[in-house]
Amino acid sequence: MRLNEVDYDGRRPVDGYGPGFFRIDGRVYRGSVAVLPEGPRMWGGYDDTATLLAVAEQVDVLLIGTGVEIAPLPRAFRQLLEDAGLGLEIMATGAACRTYNVLLGEGRRIGAALLAV
Repeated sequence: MRLNEVDYDGRRPVDGYGPGFFRIDGRVYRGSVAVLPEGPRMWGGYDDTATLLAVAEQVDVLLIGTGVEIAPLPRAFRQLLEDAGLGLEIMATGAACRTYNVLLGEGRRIGAALLAV
């Protein structure tokens, strides 16, 4: 069996997560986080649309991690992001982290907005 190391082409994968934190590229972030083309940053949740709208031209799909379980997005939040041309995929935060890493490894134009679990 041959194993290949994944090349993220300088982008930062989600290394781990747990109650109230994410570890991205070896650094710990406490609270919700957005993992975007320019790097990870703290995210203020559904009220913080500016952070996500700023990358609308740089990502094709934005994964939204809704916490421990999948949950519907607030209507105004969803509509604002979709109107900006962002493709949204909603899932539980753990699934969003794993999906983000897979798509990042494939070289996709991907971002993630992750609510802390």
